[in-house]
Amino acid sequence: MLRGHGGNSIDLARQLGCAPEEIIDMSSNINPLGPPPGLIRYLKDHIDAVGSFPEVDGREISERFADSCRIDSKRILAGNGTTQIIYAIPQVLAVKRALIVGPTYSDYADACHLHNVKITFAFAEASKNFQTDINQIKTRLDQVDAVFICNPNNPTGSLIPPDALESLCRSFPKTVFIFDESYLPFVPGGDALSLRRLECGNLIVLSSISKIFAIPGLRIGFMISTADIIKKFKRFLQPWSVNSLAQLAVRHLMAHKDDADAFIEKTQHHIRAQRRRFLDDAKDFSDIHLFPSTTNFMLAQLPYDLQAEDIINQLSRDKILIRNCGNFKGLSNRFIRISLKSREVNNMLAAKLAKINRNTGDRMRQSEIEVRDGR
Repeated sequence: MLRGHGGNSIDLARQLGCAPEEIIDMSSNINPLGPPPGLIRYLKDHIDAVGSFPEVDGREISERFADSCRIDSKRILAGNGTTQIIYAIPQVLAVKRALIVGPTYSDYADACHLHNVKITFAFAEASKNFQTDINQIKTRLDQVDAVFICNPNNPTGSLIPPDALESLCRSFPKTVFIFDESYLPFVPGGDALSLRRLECGNLIVLSSISKIFAIPGLRIGFMISTADIIKKFKRFLQPWSVNSLAQLAVRHLMAHKDDADAFIEKTQHHIRAQRRRFLDDAKDFSDIHLFPSTTNFMLAQLPYDLQAEDIINQLSRDKILIRNCGNFKGLSNRFIRISLKSREVNNMLAAKLAKINRNTGDRMRQSEIEVRDGR
């Protein structure tokens, strides 16, 4: 298990000797608006549910989620977050060789390693703003039996058009395609871009409730596929995978779908506005390059004389946590990921990055003078 995900605010608080609540966590890709209004109160009012077993297979919440997505409930399976499903995929489908489109979320590779799956990677390039090359994927498909694609991608924020992904599925029916859409709700018009309503015998779509509704501690995710593939997974997943409070959260959200949809739309507007403002502020730290993103997080490349550890250590002193992307295969310790928050917090981070950028530039100029003067 990799201890390098975002959201390690407890570790940083321990290092600084403060409470975790004092940490400004811009490392985890959670909705900056927090949970939808009323959800936490509802869970508090029904806290006694922890005294009873949850539904053993999460069938009711699968049916409710299916209704909200206009999908046959036989095509949906609830899991303890999408991560549980990711780790089950190599075993359930007896995957021997997998292609991972990166740089991307490390758990796809970790799940494959756990089951001795041979992995190859198709990396997008920084020079092309990490836009995925579909032709590069096609050239690898005769060598693998499963493909993992995060769309929008973590940590790059890039998005592949759904028609290109549908074409891949239909053109290579013997290959299983796993499309992780956990961050799609952050994209305006995301529902129309989803492939979960596409009925294709070699398609698995992963959908997360935890991130968009800011309840990662409850661990809720869904898998959408064919009824036959869902049956296979039901034989492998452990009973009571989704806890009582998590199931209550889904029931509440699905029972108030109009409110949930309005909350998602509000989130999308907030993210789009904050991303635009942050890009405007980036002129003050122009040596730190921000890549285009469709989501609530942004990938940044640091100048050659600045490493991720340096900038993270400086921000940590101010109780700000961002993501070091050095352990993403295909990236390096010159990449960081920033999850956008409120305008106030984003402005504060921009000001601190500008200061770091100025100090770095001053050091570079001083070094150049010393070299020129032969010191």
